[in-house]
Amino acid sequence: MSPEELTYLLVLAVSIPVGFLFKHFTPPVKQGAALILGLALTVATCGIHTLHSLITVLGTWGIITYSWRFAPSLALSWSFLYLLFFRLVTWFGLPAPTPFTNAVQLLLTLKMVSLANEVQAFHLAKKQEVSSFSKSSVIGHISKVPSLYDVLCYSYCYIGIMTGPFYRYQTYEDWLCQRTPGSIPALTPCVQRLRWVPLYAALFLGVSAVFPLAHVRSEDFLQHHFLYRLFYMVPVFFVFRMRFYAAWCTAEASCIAAGLGAYPEGALSKPGGGPTVEYSPAPDSPVLYDFETVRNIDCYNTDFCVKVRHGMRYWNMSVQWWLHNYIYRNAPFRSYVMRAAWTMFISAYWHGLHVGYYLSFLTIPLCLAAETSMERGVRSRLSPAGQYWFDWVHWFLKMRAYDYMCMGFVLLSWGDTLRYWGSVYYCIQVVALLCIVLGQGLGKGRGGEQREKKGGEEKQEGREEEETEKREKRE
Repeated sequence: MSPEELTYLLVLAVSIPVGFLFKHFTPPVKQGAALILGLALTVATCGIHTLHSLITVLGTWGIITYSWRFAPSLALSWSFLYLLFFRLVTWFGLPAPTPFTNAVQLLLTLKMVSLANEVQAFHLAKKQEVSSFSKSSVIGHISKVPSLYDVLCYSYCYIGIMTGPFYRYQTYEDWLCQRTPGSIPALTPCVQRLRWVPLYAALFLGVSAVFPLAHVRSEDFLQHHFLYRLFYMVPVFFVFRMRFYAAWCTAEASCIAAGLGAYPEGALSKPGGGPTVEYSPAPDSPVLYDFETVRNIDCYNTDFCVKVRHGMRYWNMSVQWWLHNYIYRNAPFRSYVMRAAWTMFISAYWHGLHVGYYLSFLTIPLCLAAETSMERGVRSRLSPAGQYWFDWVHWFLKMRAYDYMCMGFVLLSWGDTLRYWGSVYYCIQVVALLCIVLGQGLGKGRGGEQREKKGGEEKQEGREEEETEKREKRE
């Protein structure tokens, strides 16, 4: 375990007991104490590089204050352009930021773009109320335009400041204004999120010791048999998953301990986004709470869901919500695959400038096209028993695809990634292309083309209707 990982672990471990104390604070004290603690953590781990996050915050505050109509696009451009400068600071003779600074900057970028969208939604809702003489139907919009102090408090709130999960300003505001935070059960759900963390940590340490990533970069690695090289990506991705399972479950526990993201179950909250329906519990009836808003990982479904597209939904769920709502829905393309490619490109850019990110993320749309083609051309022709075995094969290939893409994510460089992928003959890209050809070929026979066209039109219409409905609610 590296010194950086030990620091992250210490920050998370301290955040959990501290969170239980915050449930007893009044809103102003809670807001100020969370800011002080978050700033202290940031300055202690980032030092002078804290200025990067501060500049990002001040620039966004200026945008939402003086240009709310165009705030979403301006804030996205500002934060992403500054992210580019942040990663190229050494070109300007400035010192390289610490890994902790990068973590803070990543989460802050998501927060600032989301905040700009929430501020615009607030103004549009107010205009609707004035013009229609009725209260806006928008669910979960902020109650007022945040001041500079409010923006600073949200940006540097200690909860998830370096590890996530991402949460909207509305979620933060609801946390501050909880009427009876002491009545929200936190200990039991906190323990439930932590119960598997020791196992994840032990598996991470044990398997990483037996299958070190550095071995892939050695000259000796290429001398091994093809099957050995092909197998090696499996434990590498396993170690990768265990690392994030342990970190994100602990990060969720720190949110739960403080009561952040606690909403009644009837609100049907979504990870990252929060409540999706208006919910008012009946008088004198017990309220059951959940913490779905700050749920960042579904470990079981990440491993055992069948499709590549579903695997993305269960991994880093709050960021996936952000990508879907602010990138995917505004993509300059209509087709599902092209929208996914655009979203994956933006996700790669958000993660960093290493070529391995782009090679990995941009392999996902190819896999999506392959599984769509096979579902329409092959699975739709099979009996229920045949579909059962098809799904098992699909799951196996899905896991191997993620194993393969993970290698680019952890090796990072162009040379190391292509060196490994070449050593296994670019197997996932080859299999994906063969699946596309096979699925499309079979889909054109015996009425398959008509089913494909009809299914595509129905899915497209469903997506358009869903997007129109959400847009109307937002506006």
